[in-house]
Amino acid sequence: MSDQAGSERSALVQARRVVVKVGSRLLSDSPAGRPAAIADEIAYLRGARGLQVAVVSSGAISLGMRALGFSTRPRDVPSLQACAAVGQNRLMQHWAHAFSAHELTIGQVLLSHDDIADRKRFINARHALRALIDADAVPVINENDTVAVDEIKYGDNDLLAALVCNLVSADALIVLTDVEGLRDREGVRVPVVRDVDSEAAPLAGGAVAGGVGSGGMASKVQAAKIAGRTGVACAIVPGRKSGVIAEVLGGGDVGTMFVAGGQNGEPLSSRKHWLAYGSRPMGRLVVDDGARRALVEKGRSLLPAGVIEVEGEFGLGDLVSVVSRDGTEFARGLTSYRADELNRIRGVRTADIEATLGYKYLDEVIHRDDLVIL
Repeated sequence: MSDQAGSERSALVQARRVVVKVGSRLLSDSPAGRPAAIADEIAYLRGARGLQVAVVSSGAISLGMRALGFSTRPRDVPSLQACAAVGQNRLMQHWAHAFSAHELTIGQVLLSHDDIADRKRFINARHALRALIDADAVPVINENDTVAVDEIKYGDNDLLAALVCNLVSADALIVLTDVEGLRDREGVRVPVVRDVDSEAAPLAGGAVAGGVGSGGMASKVQAAKIAGRTGVACAIVPGRKSGVIAEVLGGGDVGTMFVAGGQNGEPLSSRKHWLAYGSRPMGRLVVDDGARRALVEKGRSLLPAGVIEVEGEFGLGDLVSVVSRDGTEFARGLTSYRADELNRIRGVRTADIEATLGYKYLDEVIHRDDLVIL
């Protein structure tokens, strides 16, 4: 390992609050043994270096599939929900038993994307998770697949793990998977990724079809990028390797480490990270090339003169996507006007807003403080 790579891995060595994500493929092999091995490591690291850990665990659907007699992952949502309902209790029993061997208490937390998309519920979830950690319990988090619909299609909790990093103010994300890490086109492990878009995304491929999981390397790379934008270092490591969590947090050359932030600049604040990845846009604003340059290159606010089209129904303060003429989304933000109002003032100079509407809230359609560049 080069001196530069060793220096970059110091972010993992210095981590004090870590999110550990466990994939369903690992748990399907050994639904009791794998949690026990992971709990052993976490208990050791808590004692040896005062590490605080939150676990994001897949596996409810795969355990439910086994109990209900499914040989392959169902395709219809109601069957997936049924598997989750049956498997969730079994999953938590395995984790509770594993941590009880070390006299550690777990706290089950089920989250849906609606919980994260709603700002008030997001903050409530943050407070609950931090209270569990402060009480010396281990949060075990899973997506609420029993009630999820569109959310159940996301990649094996990888995205959820990245968003949990923001919820708990984590320093690092460790993704335990069934491969040794990201591989290049010759099949050789990539030890360090400094820029996700140029170095990792072309190698990641698509999601894994069939089987018990719904993730794949693509969703894990995306999770690393999302977590990295708040300054969280990420490592994708082989989850079947004994002692791998301690090894990677000790600076060992194992798996693939993703340097926090890469070439994206300064880390996003928690609020802007939520705007970028936690919530769902209610509409879209198509802007001209001049407005795009002002937002991306000059750090300006979005003014009505730069808006070409308004799509969707949204109100004042709702989150909207900002897209270029070709439809590429490059920013998100909270709008200062309703959709019907924006349709009347799009293309209008700031000085003419009041004359057009008969009133004016703000000069900006989206103020820079409420805007995040993707």
